[in-house]
Amino acid sequence: MYPPSRTSQRWPLLRSANFRLFALGQTASNTGTWMQKVAQDWLALELSHGNGTVLGITTALQFLPLLLLGPYGGVLVDRHSTRRILLASQTVMAALALIPALLVATGTARLDTLYVLALALGLTMVVEKPALQAFIGESVAPGQLVSALAFNSAVLNLARMAGPALAGPLIVLVGPGPAFLANAFSYLTVIVCLLRMDPGAGRPAPPVPRAKRQVRAGLRYVRDRRDLALTLVLVAVVVAFGMNFQITTALMITRVYRAPDAVFGLGNTALAAGSVIGSLLAARHPRVTCRRLAAAALAFGALETACALMPGPVTFLVLLVPTGTALLVFLTAAKARLQLGVGDGIRGRIMSLYLLATLGTTPLVAPLIGWLAQSAGPRTALVLGGAVSAVAALTIGLLYPRTPTPVDFTPHPFATPRPHTT
Repeated sequence: MYPPSRTSQRWPLLRSANFRLFALGQTASNTGTWMQKVAQDWLALELSHGNGTVLGITTALQFLPLLLLGPYGGVLVDRHSTRRILLASQTVMAALALIPALLVATGTARLDTLYVLALALGLTMVVEKPALQAFIGESVAPGQLVSALAFNSAVLNLARMAGPALAGPLIVLVGPGPAFLANAFSYLTVIVCLLRMDPGAGRPAPPVPRAKRQVRAGLRYVRDRRDLALTLVLVAVVVAFGMNFQITTALMITRVYRAPDAVFGLGNTALAAGSVIGSLLAARHPRVTCRRLAAAALAFGALETACALMPGPVTFLVLLVPTGTALLVFLTAAKARLQLGVGDGIRGRIMSLYLLATLGTTPLVAPLIGWLAQSAGPRTALVLGGAVSAVAALTIGLLYPRTPTPVDFTPHPFATPRPHTT
C-alpha cells in the first residue's frame, strides 16, 4: 500500500472522489471562461473598430442582472437543489458560448448580438454564482470547508493566468471563434463531472421554506451593523471604479503602447499572478481589523494609479502583479470579515450582498470608464479608478468603528465567531 502523498496530506479533501470531479470541472470551466472573456473583449473592439465605450457597454450588460437581481438569486438557490441549478445553468452557459463561436465562424457576428449574449450570460450568472458557492459547502465535510474554498480560489487564480495566456496566441493565429468554442466544451466537462458525482456522498441543505421580506431583513441587519455596512460600501466602490481592468488593460496595451497582438491577454495573466501571491500573503495573516482592510484598499488604489504612469508595456505588466496582490488581499479580508462577523442564520444573505458588491456594481461605472478611456485616454481612466479607490479607503478607514479585538478568521471547522462589540 502506497503512503499518502504530500498533496493528499496538505489537501485531504482530494481523497474524495466527488471533490476531485468538482476540481476537474472547475479547472476546465474557469480556464474556458477566461478564454472567452479575452475573446469577447477582442471581438467587441474588432466590431467597433477599437471603441472603448462599446467595450464598457458589453461589460456592463454582462453584470447588470447581478446588480438588479443578485439577492433574489440567492433566495432561489436556497429553495432548490444546487446540483440541479448548476446542471441547468452550465447547459445554458455552454449554449451561450457556442453561439458566438458559430457567428464568428460564419462571419455574421454583430454588436447587437454580442450585447444580447452578454446580457443572457449575466442573467444565468444570477443563480449560477451563489449556487456554486453553496454547492462547495454541500460537497465536503464541515471540517474541510475552509480547505475547499481555498482550493477553489487557487483554481480560479490559476485559470485566470492560463485562460488569457492560451486565448491570446489562439486569437492571433485563428481568430476569437475557437476561444468561444473551447469555453463551450469546458461547460460540458462540468456537466459530465456533476453527473458522475455521488449525490449520497454530499450534505445537500434542506430547502428553505418560502417567507416574505427575507431580502429586506438582510438589508436591515447590515444597516444596523456599521462595520458590515462600511465594508460592503468600500468593496462596492473599489470594485466599481478600480476593477475595470477588463477595459483599461486592453486599451492600454492596444492604444497607448501599441504592443503586438500576442501581448493582448497578458494583462489578465499579470493580475492573476499577483492574485496567487496575494492568496499566500492573506493566509499568513489570520487576523484582520477594519483598519487593515482599509490599508489594503489604499495600497491597491495607489498601485493602480502608478500603473497609469508606466512608460512601456513591460513596466506596466510588471506593476500589475503587485496591484493584483493588493486587490486579492483586500477582497479576501473583506469576505472573511463579512463571513465570520455574522451568525449562520443571516450569512447567506450577507454573502449575496458581497456578491452584489463585487459583481453587480460594474454596470454602474463600466460605461463611464469606457467612455473616459475613449475620450480622455486609458491612462486617465486608470488614474480615476485608483484615485477613487484610495480616497474611499482613507474615508471609510476613518469612519470604521473601533473594536477592542480584531475579528479572528483562523480556519477552524468548529470555530464560532466572536460576538461583535463596538
